[in-house]
Amino acid sequence: MNVRRNAAALAAIGVLAAAAPAVAAGPSPSPKASVPAGLYGTSDPTYDGVWRQSLTLVAQRTLGYRPATAAVDWLTGQQCANGSFAAFRATPAASCDAKTMVDTNSTAAAVQALHATGGHDAAVTKAVDWLKSVQNKDGGWGYNPGSPSDTNSTSVVVGALAATGADPAGVRKDGKSPYDALATWSIPCDQDGGGALAYQPDKKGKLAANADATAAGVTAALGKGFVARTGKAPAADACAKAGHPTPAQIADNGGAYLAAAVAKSGHLMSVMPGATDQPDYGNTADTVVALAADGRTAAAKKAYAFLEKSAGPWAAQTGPAAYAQLILAAHAVGAQPGDFGGTSLVTSLNALGPEPRMQAAADKHAKASDGSSHAGVWWSVGICLVAGIGIGFLLSTRKKQQS
Repeated sequence: MNVRRNAAALAAIGVLAAAAPAVAAGPSPSPKASVPAGLYGTSDPTYDGVWRQSLTLVAQRTLGYRPATAAVDWLTGQQCANGSFAAFRATPAASCDAKTMVDTNSTAAAVQALHATGGHDAAVTKAVDWLKSVQNKDGGWGYNPGSPSDTNSTSVVVGALAATGADPAGVRKDGKSPYDALATWSIPCDQDGGGALAYQPDKKGKLAANADATAAGVTAALGKGFVARTGKAPAADACAKAGHPTPAQIADNGGAYLAAAVAKSGHLMSVMPGATDQPDYGNTADTVVALAADGRTAAAKKAYAFLEKSAGPWAAQTGPAAYAQLILAAHAVGAQPGDFGGTSLVTSLNALGPEPRMQAAADKHAKASDGSSHAGVWWSVGICLVAGIGIGFLLSTRKKQQS
């Protein structure tokens, strides 16, 4: 879902167009880390290991799979003693210290993944407690503890809170909730980019529309995380004026902005340095989820149709996070991820790491060990699940440039 990454560091490892979270300014870890067993993908995990693993596990659970134990164990092994996560720790057996660059985005993503897989309540609780402890006074979160709040980081934390059953509105610092923070980044309808959300104010306090931040803010304002399905229709098709917008108004106004942004071509345009007339596949996938969650079905399906036609090569080059994003987009609009432009997102994702099992097959195995196997029934269930899956948020590279 929604994070940022140091552009120079990403360029150094060739993933500026990939789905990877961001790091704050500061010393960059070595981009030469090897890929450990249990982790999905083959690219250097230094900057996105926890993020891409978390998205993968969430997508697999959404598809009805039980992720492989090795994959889940790798993620749990990345957690620091205080509950936080860094983007990647090459030596997880070593204790985290002041030099460990923990961040809210990796932590919030891991919360959603570990909650989805089940059986990790203690780890999830510690991570959520850590996130609450680093909330800023404006009610939001920045990428690193103590950094200024931004829409993307605040939104991925809201998703983690919502996924675990917490009410984001009740998580407050100095009396302010994350929804208060989102409201301050929502651009009034009568201004340029009205309805959109900014990533954060510039040095002069001005807000500039950012499609990436808007997609993140819409899902967060609706109390959703990485996984969302089509919601009820918005109260208004166009931006509706409001002094201090409610979460619902933030979502509807942001949804109106996104619907207009994809109305002509079905996709967002990349704002990465050097990009010329290049579609932004990752943020378009996030936009599909946001539009569907806000009940803008036609716009969501149009954007998904573009992805189905054009995003396959991007996903193949980018790796597990991209496949997971597309799966979550498919889920949001009720599409079939097993037939995505003639390829299977499901097969492509699962081939990049430890093989998961369908939940029905895993349950069958458990029953068989108790002497109560019903092979014919479970075979039928498995066939129905595979045939009927309709599946589908972050990650794509986030750039501070406004779009």
